[in-house]
Amino acid sequence: MAAPATTNRMQSVPNILTVCRIFAVPVLVVLLSFPTPLNRALAAFLFIVASVTDYFDGYLARRYNVISSVGKLLDPMADKLLVMAALIMIVACAEGSVPAWMVVIILGREIMITSLRGVASAQGVVIEAEELGKYKTILQIYAITGLCMHHTYFHIDFHFGGMYLLWASLILSVWSGIDYLRKFWHAAVRQG
Repeated sequence: MAAPATTNRMQSVPNILTVCRIFAVPVLVVLLSFPTPLNRALAAFLFIVASVTDYFDGYLARRYNVISSVGKLLDPMADKLLVMAALIMIVACAEGSVPAWMVVIILGREIMITSLRGVASAQGVVIEAEELGKYKTILQIYAITGLCMHHTYFHIDFHFGGMYLLWASLILSVWSGIDYLRKFWHAAVRQG
């Protein structure tokens, strides 16, 4: 008897975490619109917390078998909104900006993959996420956190570290994007 009650209570928790991640986006934008050292540190903290909820919403949905259509729609959207908002706002910062072309490539890849997933899904083809994409995401989280912090704390140059990780993330973004495009192409050719 206890298991169904727990499952019922847990049913909405993954979606609540996803919605919280979406609500974190405007707060992140406001903090980075006024990029004082304190606001940048708060933005980095918020970005980390929001990124961690991405892990937990998926874990809880799988653990309690409460995967929903709403979650399947909102989760990737929340991820992309969070990353895109943070990168765009960092580009807009007068101090500690990143080259816009890097952000265009990263965001272009995300839009391309999302579009290809939609086309593949409509054709009944599922192309699983690869390890490269997961590593890319981890590097992006660390890079964006460092770039949000920007300043030097405890003798650590967070901007330099963030840029280093953003370069690595950019390489994996392009590499995994090409790999995904290749898999999509092979799947499309097989379907005729």
